[in-house]
Amino acid sequence: MSILSQLASEQGINSTEPNKLLAKKLVAEKDVKGIKELADNLSNKKQRIQSDCIKTLYEAGELAPELIAPHADTFIQLLDSTNNRMVWGAMTALSACAPLVAPKLYKVIARIVDIADKGTVITRDHAVNILVSLSAHKAYAPDALPLLLEQILAAPVNQMPTYAEKTATVIDAAHKEQLLDVIRKRLPDIEGDAKLKRLAKVMKKLSA
Repeated sequence: MSILSQLASEQGINSTEPNKLLAKKLVAEKDVKGIKELADNLSNKKQRIQSDCIKTLYEAGELAPELIAPHADTFIQLLDSTNNRMVWGAMTALSACAPLVAPKLYKVIARIVDIADKGTVITRDHAVNILVSLSAHKAYAPDALPLLLEQILAAPVNQMPTYAEKTATVIDAAHKEQLLDVIRKRLPDIEGDAKLKRLAKVMKKLSA
């Protein structure tokens, strides 16, 4: 059975479940050729096939990042797609394999942030994950961390605590006080005890 024939749309199924099952199968079999076929069809003339392919690829990437990492350049190109589904799908895939393709992502860091600022919540969430991954590298942290702080400052209220928590895991001494300042600035915006408690925990950790 061909790879494309196992996609949801090719089976006439209005669900992403077949794509998730295919991703698990490709990972279990370490099917590099199958992954490449999906990547090659991200430019298929049928949009439903494109959508199924990116879904299957980032689902596979969550389980085995090394399988999709060789196609990072393709995902980066998709960030400029006019199809928003492909944009946030590509950002999700890049987020999944970010630690393995850090040099490539660092080269397009400004583009990633620009697309995140214009994109959906999902796009922004995964762009933040990419920035967190880059911030874990000493060479990239001086550029990535200030961009992360900007994301926290501008983040929707629901996302802000999560972004702060993730940033705190990679923050360096040079930016620790800046992160505290950003959190303090955002506190008046935050509603709900749960979110405030999470931020208080982050601040306590940073002040220790």
